[in-house]
Amino acid sequence: MFYQCPICRSPLELNMPTWQCHQGHCFDRAKEGYVNLLPVQNKKSKDPGDNKTMMQARREFLNAGHYQHLSDRVGELALEFAPQTRSILDIGCGEGYYSDRLFNVFSSDNECQLHGLDISKSAVRYASKRYKQMHFCVASVFDMPFVDQSFDLALRIYAPSDLDELKRVICPEGLLITVAPGPMHHFEVKEKIYSDPQPHPESIAEIDGFECLHYERLRSRMNLIDAKDIQNFLQMTPYAWKLTETQKKSMANSNFECELDFQIEVHKLR
Repeated sequence: MFYQCPICRSPLELNMPTWQCHQGHCFDRAKEGYVNLLPVQNKKSKDPGDNKTMMQARREFLNAGHYQHLSDRVGELALEFAPQTRSILDIGCGEGYYSDRLFNVFSSDNECQLHGLDISKSAVRYASKRYKQMHFCVASVFDMPFVDQSFDLALRIYAPSDLDELKRVICPEGLLITVAPGPMHHFEVKEKIYSDPQPHPESIAEIDGFECLHYERLRSRMNLIDAKDIQNFLQMTPYAWKLTETQKKSMANSNFECELDFQIEVHKLR
């Protein structure tokens, strides 16, 4: 197993139902299967991360397949650049949609393990309850509870991260796949919010200590006709805090179309 104690950094061993290090620090395994490795003193709030409402909205939206083409493309790139992957880390895994789909790309061909990490307890609880074949923990991306060089492949979709932690947990010559919003992502929504909307900045495909093997922008049009899908889309994004209730109702009562623009990169640890 890959876990290390978030307090003393010693390896953790599972003595059901508790993860324990040799110094005696203990972390109970929840009935859903996940473990909370976020020490109380490291929390910035009582319930950090996405709240239950945002998590449920994202879960329903993703399960409806609106971003499936992104998940499919990530799986294709993972197979192309890392066909022998045995250990995967999903950084900021949320409710596990991308975790599950990436895991299924590899699990039929070899013995692959996937670990999902997120700071949201609500999201991790759902992911662990639904996807029993994977391993999930509540933890901070800036202090990941994994031993050094644990993963062949790390996936980071929209999640923040710490560069030193990435280098520490990824194996030598292991891969990192990142997804970020491209310049025109959701631009039509921004036009409804801002008087002078600006495109997202297109980042330079460079990460210190990594070699960029691949860069692309995955662009398409999204057309939502179901009011519930539109509501979920708005609720799962920061736009929920920017739009007025009148704007939300207006958008939910008519067909909604906007551009999807994902910036995908594949990096190899040098």
